[in-house]
Amino acid sequence: MALLHHKMKHFFWTGVYRVIGEDLVVGPYQGPLACAVLERGLGVCRAAVERRGTIVVPDVHAFEGHIACDARSRSEIVVPLIDGDGTVLGVLDVDSDAPGAFGSVDAEGLERIAATVLRR
Repeated sequence: MALLHHKMKHFFWTGVYRVIGEDLVVGPYQGPLACAVLERGLGVCRAAVERRGTIVVPDVHAFEGHIACDARSRSEIVVPLIDGDGTVLGVLDVDSDAPGAFGSVDAEGLERIAATVLRR
């Protein structure tokens, strides 16, 4: 997380939320303080788990049910971490303090990073 966070200038918060039972619990991260456990049924992270796909949010304030762990976050990208058996283990979550900071290039790159980590 430290390498990814500090090499990308537009990354404000970079981390993992792990699926533990029915909860999404913060794991390794870089950036300001995070929500320890995300509220069930809300947020971009939960939506990525349920959809089993990457979600790019150009404006977090326009995402219904967004969980504001830090009011400075303006945009977000979340990549589900799915193992070889198809189980969602968690999500790679990246926030930016700039609106519209993420696009398809970020999605493709973070998906490749997630796949590499999961193979290990």
